[in-house]
Amino acid sequence: MSTSHHLLPRKPVPALRLPVVGGSTYELNSDTPKAFTLLVFYRGLHCPICKTQLKDLESKLEEFARRGVSVIAISMDNEERAMQTSLAWGLSHLRLAYDLPLSVARDWGLYISKGRGATSSGIVEPDVFSEPAIFLIRPDGTLYFGSVQTMPFARPSFSELIGAIDFVVKINYPARGELDVVE
Repeated sequence: MSTSHHLLPRKPVPALRLPVVGGSTYELNSDTPKAFTLLVFYRGLHCPICKTQLKDLESKLEEFARRGVSVIAISMDNEERAMQTSLAWGLSHLRLAYDLPLSVARDWGLYISKGRGATSSGIVEPDVFSEPAIFLIRPDGTLYFGSVQTMPFARPSFSELIGAIDFVVKINYPARGELDVVE
């Protein structure tokens, strides 16, 4: 029996208030970008694919900022692991939120995994962690785009996402996938 549920485009997303590496607090409802907030949920310090993904994201922060997109990466890691992630992966500009509670991960419809020891990076997985997801949230707090994964590989490309953002902003493309049941 699953307790997670999926979010619907054009509907409000759950609240999000988390500590950020460096001492600040991130609060989604006080984030007011021009176009979107990009939330990148990652597995944590133990995940080598997350390292590649977040380094790529860091390199594109200016491109997102120019498009009015606020960016934050989020994990269930504790403060120590999140700080280590920031330093070891060279993420000097990307905001890293940590201590995502399991209940909130479930509210966002994230898939949850059980730790299985050390990964190929030699770092031990936490007992419980969320699998990757990417969301674009409109400034009004509604879901525009969501990609939720059960596995660490084959993640959406940030370059393609930037191209998609240019397209949707230019023609005011509506959020899709909004029907809960076929009417």
